Amino acid sequence: AVPLVESGGGSVQTGQSLKLVCEGSGFSHDGYAMAWFRQTSGKNLEGVAGLDPNGMPFYADSVKGRFTISRDDTRKFLFLQMTNLVPEDTAMYICAADSHPRPGRVPLWDKEYDSFGQGTQVTVAS
Repeated sequence: AVPLVESGGGSVQTGQSLKLVCEGSGFSHDGYAMAWFRQTSGKNLEGVAGLDPNGMPFYADSVKGRFTISRDDTRKFLFLQMTNLVPEDTAMYICAADSHPRPGRVPLWDKEYDSFGQGTQVTVAS
């Protein structure tokens, strides 16, 4: 497992934007697959957006066109730009890393990942 620290969450109104940041503390995620999941109380992790080692992004249908996943050139930071937020986006957002991405992996399936951060809370008011 690798240490992941999220930041950037907060409370916003419907239609506003937030940018989440995940820092790989002390390591570069070059060669890793990375992703953002979200979780609400009592529910399973939901895959939101993923980035394969080659930089190809994947999105859940519920966020396509509104969220953008990206990383910086140093491969130490992962971002999630969230626009046009709605109350249904309210959740704890959790960064994840897959240190040994396998062929045929499922990008937004939490079982593919071996490291998770503590999360950052996003609350969207109507």
